[in-house]
Amino acid sequence: MVRLALRHPGMIVLGALLLLAFGVVTVGSARYDVFPEFVPPQATVQAEAPGLTPEQVEALVTRPLETTINGSNGVATVRSESIQGLSVITVIFAEGSDPFRARQVLAEALSEAAGRLPAGVSAPKLSPLTSSTMDLLKIGFVSDTLSPMALRDLVQWTVRPRLLATAGVARATVFGGELRRIEVLVRPDDLAARDIPLSDVQSAVQAAAAVRGGGFSETATQRILIEPTSGAVTPQSLSGAVLPAATGLPVRIGDVADVVEAPSPRFGDASVMGRPGVLVSLASQYGANTLQATRAVEATIADLRPGLEAQGVTLYPALHRPANFIDAALGGIRTDLLIGAALIGLILMAFLRDLRVAFIAFVSIPLSLLAALIVLDRMGQTINTMTLGGLAVALGVVIDDAIVGVENIVRRLRDAGPEMDRQSVIEAASVEVRAPVVYATSVLALTIAPILFLTGLQGSFFGPLAFAFLLATLASLAVAVTVTPALSLLFLRRVRLHEEPRYITRLKDAHARLLNPICARPRAVALGTLGVGVMSLLAFLAFGSELLPSFREGHYVLKITLPPELLRDPESLGGVLVRSMTTAVPLSQIATLRTVDARTSINHEAGQRRQVVTVHPTRADVSGFVRDAKARIAADVTLPPGVSLQFSGVAEGPLRKHHWQIAPVPL
Repeated sequence: MVRLALRHPGMIVLGALLLLAFGVVTVGSARYDVFPEFVPPQATVQAEAPGLTPEQVEALVTRPLETTINGSNGVATVRSESIQGLSVITVIFAEGSDPFRARQVLAEALSEAAGRLPAGVSAPKLSPLTSSTMDLLKIGFVSDTLSPMALRDLVQWTVRPRLLATAGVARATVFGGELRRIEVLVRPDDLAARDIPLSDVQSAVQAAAAVRGGGFSETATQRILIEPTSGAVTPQSLSGAVLPAATGLPVRIGDVADVVEAPSPRFGDASVMGRPGVLVSLASQYGANTLQATRAVEATIADLRPGLEAQGVTLYPALHRPANFIDAALGGIRTDLLIGAALIGLILMAFLRDLRVAFIAFVSIPLSLLAALIVLDRMGQTINTMTLGGLAVALGVVIDDAIVGVENIVRRLRDAGPEMDRQSVIEAASVEVRAPVVYATSVLALTIAPILFLTGLQGSFFGPLAFAFLLATLASLAVAVTVTPALSLLFLRRVRLHEEPRYITRLKDAHARLLNPICARPRAVALGTLGVGVMSLLAFLAFGSELLPSFREGHYVLKITLPPELLRDPESLGGVLVRSMTTAVPLSQIATLRTVDARTSINHEAGQRRQVVTVHPTRADVSGFVRDAKARIAADVTLPPGVSLQFSGVAEGPLRKHHWQIAPVPL
């Protein structure tokens, strides 16, 4: 390759320029994200079961759905949570499988399972595919002029559809405000006086709220569509609906019930900047570009802002914006790369003392890094903090090969006489150091290669870093054996090089005086090196370990628990009238009501109940903390039969990391 590059230096330089241009275009159009995709794709299945307790939801809804989902292809793990009136099942697809095909298979299985659910349970809904970095943006809305119900209506029916239509948005969840609904508040005394059962009221409400088609009527010249009602259900239209009565006289729903608009019972609320408001949480589509999707959403918000402000709504468009972290992290790494490149340039000028020679060595940095980014982008990977971190680590390595080659070329050109062919000198100098450069790069690649074989969370995090480092290192080798000789021939063929600076000569002499006595005692040097290696290994084993350092995210989660006196008294249910064959009696007369402790949610994993205990380690040594916790639990806690413990989350990372640090050693 060296000889080919020296025969066609112009073509090699042209190829390098094309690589630079294509690399710049790739960097501008590449997908950026905070982290690499460190968890497999997943989807959520939700089924509403109004009125059922968590135990009933678990037995009647969650378990049948779990049985169906576990039999689907491409499913790795199934986790569920059964709460009052709702079953939420998280499906994690197998790593390496096609998530879109697996989701389609899952959707087909759920459509068959929907018919086997109890009456009153809604059909299970399958959410879009989500990823580890799906959180896109949180937007807040507050108003001093609109009521909480009007504000919720505005966000629910005007803002949310526009946000969902934005490219890259998969889900928009609305919190806070008051969700409007029509309530039919039956008066039991009036029902009993007219001898009307509650089921008749329910049937009349359903009939009045139903939307029916009226068909059409043909005339000689046109077809006339028939609309039985306006389609809008209001409290007034429901109140005027007629009930069947035992006496035969027409009775309207309004005669036995109060029909009003009221907010739905709240299962949560939202506070925006300390004020009651509405919060919209956006999730990105699987594989979407976080930065591009965020900017598209912000453009949509900018279009909506004038209309919202005209109605007295104050908008907070970036309560939580993960793209800020991407910008800050990528900007910081880009700054580090630029500073490192500038320092390398200064060192080259200080030691080589020639701008042309320094440029020949320096050009390997952008070529190697851009080549690595092109390969990453072509493979569908994102540019994230880990890949850029790998390039930052490789910054001081990618220039080594070029420096070795160009320094030897300069030295040989200084020693060569004016009658010698410079192309032959450059070729001989490049070939002379080719083998050491290839060997050194190969050893470096083998050293970093074991990280590529890590699995699980740690492999997803550190694999892209090692891969980016490896690509940049291999690209620097290709640059050193092609571009460096070609540029040396073009720039140094007719140039008289400066003599080596005196301080460089003095540094070499000092190094020789230090090296000669060391080389005279090889056994002592070997023993000293072995001693330092053993001490380093012991110090390494004494270090604590954790998968990732703590992140300063700039926000926190606050949990508030209400005192019991603020909760609604459940014993008030005893005053509800229950209609018998002849009269209506309070519920407390025919039933015993009492308050008992019960589970608010039931969690499953792999078809078994699961209770999660979240622990924050008190020291940085996560592995040591887990080891001590296991010993303490084994000594002090007696688990019931059939109950087992499993440490997961961050605790898994260091344990697997130690295993892979010891096992794959390149030879």
